[in-house]
Amino acid sequence: MSIVRIAMRALARNKMRSGLTMLGIIIGVGAVIAMVGLGQGAQKQVQDQIAAMGSNMLFVGSGSVNRGGLRVGFGGTKTLVIEDMQAIVREVPTVAAAAPGTFSSSQVVFENDNWFTRINGTEPQYFDIRNWPAAEGTIFTQQDVAQAANVAIIGETVRKNLFGAVDPIGQTVRIKNLPFKVVGVLKPKGQSGGMGDDQDDIIFVPLTTLQKKITGETWLRFIMVSAVSRQASYSAQQQITELLRDRHRIRPGQDDDFFVRNMADMAELQESTTRVLTLLLASIASVSLLVGGIGIMNIMLVSVTERTREIGIRMAVGATETDVQRQFLIEAVVLSLIGGAVGILLGVAMSVLITQVVGWPVLISPVAIAVAAVFSAAVGIFFGFYPARKAARLDPIEALRYE
Repeated sequence: MSIVRIAMRALARNKMRSGLTMLGIIIGVGAVIAMVGLGQGAQKQVQDQIAAMGSNMLFVGSGSVNRGGLRVGFGGTKTLVIEDMQAIVREVPTVAAAAPGTFSSSQVVFENDNWFTRINGTEPQYFDIRNWPAAEGTIFTQQDVAQAANVAIIGETVRKNLFGAVDPIGQTVRIKNLPFKVVGVLKPKGQSGGMGDDQDDIIFVPLTTLQKKITGETWLRFIMVSAVSRQASYSAQQQITELLRDRHRIRPGQDDDFFVRNMADMAELQESTTRVLTLLLASIASVSLLVGGIGIMNIMLVSVTERTREIGIRMAVGATETDVQRQFLIEAVVLSLIGGAVGILLGVAMSVLITQVVGWPVLISPVAIAVAAVFSAAVGIFFGFYPARKAARLDPIEALRYE
């Protein structure tokens, strides 16, 4: 403890210089915590968006088609039908549920307001697969699907733009001049984690209603599938592909007229991307921490030169090389630890400021704070060792003669 007190007194004699020396560590630690928090906040946001899309989900879409050299993209084929969905549920053991779907876009009118949005036709189990409950009202029923009823469930964006402060439940909107009774408002989901589109800018109607009264199509644009588990989703993807190739009589070597997309792949890709982003930000911020360490070593070398005579006196009255080395090493570590503690406070303040000013999500991790504290101490030991060693190896006689 006496060595620590001596080190503190030595640092206190040059407060300005000690403060400026710590500045590099303060900025470095603060930057590491803020940048890692920013990366982890982005990662958490992506995970939330992926989770909002639904669990263990697979998306089966109608594929592209080549007509005389002209390739048509997603939705170009008309071979995906309701019987395919029924076969998937019946014959693929790793599938828990499936919902058919198709879509269109239209201007939707309510009194004097109108809004252009996407119209999805599906069945009630779709909302269980997507984990998307109604915030107000209810979901339409299988009986509504059987009767091709004119009922609609609207997303939060549609509600805001068409109804404002008016309660939409029980109101009638017009889609392609057809009246639809609003029976429910979906819980807001925000942007899609995969495509970044607004998931709340949508209206759902029964599949049969959309097919018979709006689009006139008999085929499906997509089938939403839920696997029994995330691990089973990969088996389900393969089994669904084999089943649909067999049902569509696609020969070996021929291209599929559909595609199966596993949302687990998308989630892993997004998480991997944000992890790399976090490491990149932390690496950039660590450079400033390294510069702070070099600053400590530089100042400690200056301190050894200035205090050469003091070192000689201490050795003359009995201090050993180990004592001198330990004193200068402790001074370097104390500088790093105090700088690290202030840097942690600065990093937390920067994280809060980023969230409030820019609106970016920042997740302050206790692990990042602990690693920054340990790293700052390690910087003090590493960059303080050489000046401490140089001080310990001074010749006492030459040190006493030093002017």
